[in-house]
Amino acid sequence: MPQFVFAYHGGAKPETQEEGERVMAAWGAWFESMGEALAIPGAPVGMSKTVSAGGVSDDGGANPISGYTVVKADSMDAATEMAKGCPMVVDGTGSVEVAEVMEM
Repeated sequence: MPQFVFAYHGGAKPETQEEGERVMAAWGAWFESMGEALAIPGAPVGMSKTVSAGGVSDDGGANPISGYTVVKADSMDAATEMAKGCPMVVDGTGSVEVAEVMEM
């Protein structure tokens, strides 16, 4: 079954312990709803650096990622449907970029 990377953009760090618990519960419920389709839960990531022939930029790029997950799905359409349940999408604080992992 094909795998897809969910690259998260946006979101915010919780400001209180209660908010943090609510956010973690939302992510846990979403992951649980995906069942065996959840291949790699992933994790949040820190600010990125962009490496190119011109050097290294440490501004995170044009649209820095804030985390990732890998899922299994029958198609791109099925994967994007799963991504619609992401807590950052649901609450409007972020977006999910979906890309198929290509077999080499």
